[in-house]
Amino acid sequence: MARPFLSRRNVLAGIGGLAAAGTLAAGATGCAAPQAVADGKTRLRYWHLFGGGDGVNMQVMLDAFRAEHPDIALESATLQWGAPYYTKLGMAGAGGRAPEVAALHLARLAGFGPGKLLDPFDLDLLAEHGVHADDFPEGIWRRGAVDGKQYAIPLDTHPMVLFYNTEVCEKAGLLAADKTLRPIEGAEQFTAALRAVKKVTGQPALVTETLGADCIGPWRLFSTFYSQLGGTMLSPDGKSLAVDDAKALTALKYMRMLVEEGLAVRRVDYAGAIGVFNNAKTGFYLNGEWEISSFLTTRLPFSMTRVPNLFGRPTAQADCHAFVLPHQKERGGKTNEAAHAFVAWMLKNTVEWAKGGHVPAYLPTLERPDYLKLTPQSAYRSVVDDVVLDEPAWFAGSASMMWIELGAVFSGVLTGSRTPENALTEAKARVRTLLETPNPFGGAA
Repeated sequence: MARPFLSRRNVLAGIGGLAAAGTLAAGATGCAAPQAVADGKTRLRYWHLFGGGDGVNMQVMLDAFRAEHPDIALESATLQWGAPYYTKLGMAGAGGRAPEVAALHLARLAGFGPGKLLDPFDLDLLAEHGVHADDFPEGIWRRGAVDGKQYAIPLDTHPMVLFYNTEVCEKAGLLAADKTLRPIEGAEQFTAALRAVKKVTGQPALVTETLGADCIGPWRLFSTFYSQLGGTMLSPDGKSLAVDDAKALTALKYMRMLVEEGLAVRRVDYAGAIGVFNNAKTGFYLNGEWEISSFLTTRLPFSMTRVPNLFGRPTAQADCHAFVLPHQKERGGKTNEAAHAFVAWMLKNTVEWAKGGHVPAYLPTLERPDYLKLTPQSAYRSVVDDVVLDEPAWFAGSASMMWIELGAVFSGVLTGSRTPENALTEAKARVRTLLETPNPFGGAA
């Protein structure tokens, strides 16, 4: 899930150029029947956007699926992350010439044309393969449904977590006897822990993305703190502004305090934040759990845990990867059965996927001995019940306009160019503009 460079211009061009991109769908899926179909196999096309460590883990899973299903000719395509992926997938669905199955960020579902660009799953067919609604956290499963039909099946959740340097934190007296971070409860305790680390290192104790082209880290940090206060940006249906000013200012003022007191690095981009933590210059790093591969590779002495409950609720900002069925004019038959079999098999084999840090959404995986042996990946698995996704709006979710717009606004709080009050006023204005902008994907939200 490591985020590549994503310019605002590319996002706007991607979501606004659907009509002009009409030839993409045919070019991506192809029309000629491959040799595998002629050999009597069932053709199954799968599009995804996983690169880096996620791409490696996904490939291992795909190869294992192929080995166990010789009667299915699985063709996978890795497309460019972000707006280019969603534009291409949208056009494929609009033309009815889409792949049989694809990956989608769950928080983007509402604006992605369920019933138009996506087809619903056959839950009876999934049940035949041993997958049921009660195999998932209720909140995550519910986000995959629109108008009583299930359009997305969650693969995982990828929340913001707290990385910590075990050597630095031990010197600061923050570790328990088993070398894990002692429980931290409340903003005062977290602030005290940061001060203890700073006393040891002489440097800011915490690093997270604060600036850069299209940075989204400041939004994700705010969203985590604000959700812990019980705040939401939008109404439950995603159609109106629902900001609680007092709660939002509490979160923003805490963010501002962290940099003003020198407890957090003030000016650092995404790659720079990884480098600061990797060079053992801080004790803590806040980001998505997918960066685990960065530190396993360098053998940094680190571990991971949930973001502490600072403001009353143990929530963390997140999104989820999910499987969807892009719209096909004549979906059904063996190819549709193969798509459901594929999704069920992938869910049941998510231990491999969890190696990249993501928390499997398929609950039986969380109890498997081979998953529990994964450290530190299994240490924060309980967060699956406390993740907070954006409200359902077309402009929300991973790689979305809201993340980029509000990331830019809240960046100023962390770098010192905006006051919390100014940032809140500007953030609400930008969300209002998004609410007034028609959904270019043609969805209901």
